[in-house]
Amino acid sequence: MKKRSQYIGMLSVAGASCIASSAFAQSSVTLYGIVDTGLVYASNQASLGSTSGGHSVTKLASGIWAGSRFGLKGAEDLGGGTKAIFQLESGFNLDTGAQQYTNAEFGRQAYVGVTNPAYGTFTAGRQYTSYYALLSPYSPTTWLTGYFGAHPGDIDSLDTDFRENNSLVYTSPTFYGVTMSGSYSVGGVAGSLNAGSTWSVALQYINGPFGIAAGLQRINNSTPGGGAWGTDSTTNSGGQPGVSALTNGYQTAAAQQRVAVTGGYAFTQALDISVTYSNVQYIPGINSKFTDEAVFNTFGTVLHYRAAPPIDLAAGYSYTRATKANSIDSAAQYHQFNLSEAYNLSKRTTLYALQAFQVAHGKTLGTAGAGNIINATATLGDGFQSSPSSSGKQFAAGVGIVHRF
Repeated sequence: MKKRSQYIGMLSVAGASCIASSAFAQSSVTLYGIVDTGLVYASNQASLGSTSGGHSVTKLASGIWAGSRFGLKGAEDLGGGTKAIFQLESGFNLDTGAQQYTNAEFGRQAYVGVTNPAYGTFTAGRQYTSYYALLSPYSPTTWLTGYFGAHPGDIDSLDTDFRENNSLVYTSPTFYGVTMSGSYSVGGVAGSLNAGSTWSVALQYINGPFGIAAGLQRINNSTPGGGAWGTDSTTNSGGQPGVSALTNGYQTAAAQQRVAVTGGYAFTQALDISVTYSNVQYIPGINSKFTDEAVFNTFGTVLHYRAAPPIDLAAGYSYTRATKANSIDSAAQYHQFNLSEAYNLSKRTTLYALQAFQVAHGKTLGTAGAGNIINATATLGDGFQSSPSSSGKQFAAGVGIVHRF
């Protein structure tokens, strides 16, 4: 964004130097990052879509507690309370050094914009949607992590794994505890304004120890009428989130829609609770491999307790149920239990342990879509999206260390 000239006429060399020095003094750039790695055990792991051949596995994994990253963020004072802002954030696998997103150096976030305390913030680039940004303070992944899955398969996109390309995001100032936000991701598909686009709106209210947020997000397939989606969200603004054993049979949907409500209450400084409800719809089109809309409803809760200044403990439960559709009578349902323990060695370094267990019942669609009815298989979260269980049960545990700089 070009900075508008504030001066007219000729300036002396000395005057120009003073102005440049003043502008520099009012600008800031911060380098930051997180490095996180741990040892993970999973009781059963198979390829996506498989219902046989699963085996236990022990492996190193990066970004379990908090995604490994480094980034730059900065601001420049433009006067009158207005600031130009930017953020560039790159994710990486600490165990191999590889990029988190293929062909995306700053795949976690890359945006520029302006902010003013009286008018709000407007940004453009690759970033989180309004749906996630305003619901996230009470997201189950705050203490349970997305890798081990607070909700099965990250069905409602309340984890941090999914961003949108080509996004325009506006967030209002906070008035009497209320904040509003809206985002739109341009699809860029020739001949169609809707194809490949994503839009979301969200509202948040915080008053002391109580807070609540609600959001709606609509993701449209880049292929009008449905068809194969890109499973990597860096491919286009309509890259498909939440592809897992839960939704594998519905990944040719023409559109996905998510409605969610999150909230929380802090009883004391040591004890707080959060609850979530979400309704996720996979909507078929003329090119989809299924015919009836598939709906997943999820309820979850997390109890967090700060046992002592350096110790945090959390326990969570979630229940997900699919509606009867596409000739499925015994619709899939998933029960998930999570525990987390964290010990803060300092403000920047934390040791952690995580455990998760899921039980899946009922039937769902396999990769081929309608007509390919299979037993539902367990899949814990983002760390197991492409490697779910081959049965209805999956247990995982991990220990690790995270350092922030």
